[in-house]
Amino acid sequence: MKKTLLSLFLLMGVLVLAACSSSSDRKGDASSASSGTDTSGDSIKMAGIFSASGGAAALGEPEMQTLKMLVDQKNADGGINGRKIDLVTYDDKSDQNEAILAMKKALTQDKVSIVIGGTTSGNSLAMLPLAEQNQVPYISVAASKQIYMTEDGQARKWVFKMPQDDQQAVERILQYLKENDLTKVAWLNVANSYGTGAHEEFGKHAADYGVEPVIEDEFEATVKDAKPLLTRVKKESPDAIIVWGTVQESAVVIKNIRELGLDIPVLASHGVATDQFIEVAGAAANDVVLPTGKLLVADKLEDSNPQKELLKAYNEAFTAKYNKPASTFGAYAADAFAIATKAIEAKGSDSAALRDYIEQELGEYVGLTGVFNINADNHMGLSPDSFAMVRIVDGKWTLED
Repeated sequence: MKKTLLSLFLLMGVLVLAACSSSSDRKGDASSASSGTDTSGDSIKMAGIFSASGGAAALGEPEMQTLKMLVDQKNADGGINGRKIDLVTYDDKSDQNEAILAMKKALTQDKVSIVIGGTTSGNSLAMLPLAEQNQVPYISVAASKQIYMTEDGQARKWVFKMPQDDQQAVERILQYLKENDLTKVAWLNVANSYGTGAHEEFGKHAADYGVEPVIEDEFEATVKDAKPLLTRVKKESPDAIIVWGTVQESAVVIKNIRELGLDIPVLASHGVATDQFIEVAGAAANDVVLPTGKLLVADKLEDSNPQKELLKAYNEAFTAKYNKPASTFGAYAADAFAIATKAIEAKGSDSAALRDYIEQELGEYVGLTGVFNINADNHMGLSPDSFAMVRIVDGKWTLED
């Protein structure tokens, strides 16, 4: 399996893409991202729905770009079992209502066999009921545990998820705090499902690691000035601050932390694991510690690590195509496409058969995000060791452990 996926990524950088490249996405509308699509009815219909613009564009744009790149490459190489991929893509503009509309169009008008997307947890949660109602497998690229697990701990039948979930990320941070004797912490999260889901996990597990919150609060995704909130934090004299959000809002809060002279460790979520965060936060990003997949530190991994060559090949292909480094978020889309491709190779385009294959027959799968072991009880299938703890030093990603 690893060799197959490695070959796929290595081919990206050297194969000539199809002559008719895909048209630009119209916001909220679908566009074909496949080249030479077979319109005879024998193509594989797939949808990609991402936040390629709006507040979550730093996450969604590389996801959209990655999926288009892989589909173009696959079609240029003959498709899947000789069938071209007919990919429709939607930009939900980082808006839940747009995401719902895009999912509805993909399922009822485009009649796709499988959907990849849902950049943010809120958008993924909004989209998934339609996938369940229409019985089409949906592979989410967002983080919340609620996306693939119901409140009573059951796997959602038609939903799978590529990123590590918020419970794993929170526990990895708590483990780091314990190891470094940082026991009294300030917890600050963005006021949306990504932040509140993680806050819930923090409340469940903090005591297990001997961590005590001295203040717990939240900030809006549109925050422009968090200094009033941070002034309250400063009065509590925490050992460390956890800032749980994605790129834009976390950068604002962390800049304000530096401006107020809070000289204590700052930890962030895996939602900022992209070069865009360093660009937006500037010097304030230095010394921020966070859990992330291993793409950002691929060159620092041991040669024996089964992901290392896959990660390097993906980064090289993406950089060659888009003239910028690959993103951890794009890697989620790449893993989703690789798993969807395996399912289609084995089962064709029947949605129920694709779902069953991913759950029951995929087995251990070495991907960019980690080693997946999806099963009937776990529709994510990643273990905590898929995370690395990293620190930003002089604007560069370095291994912390």
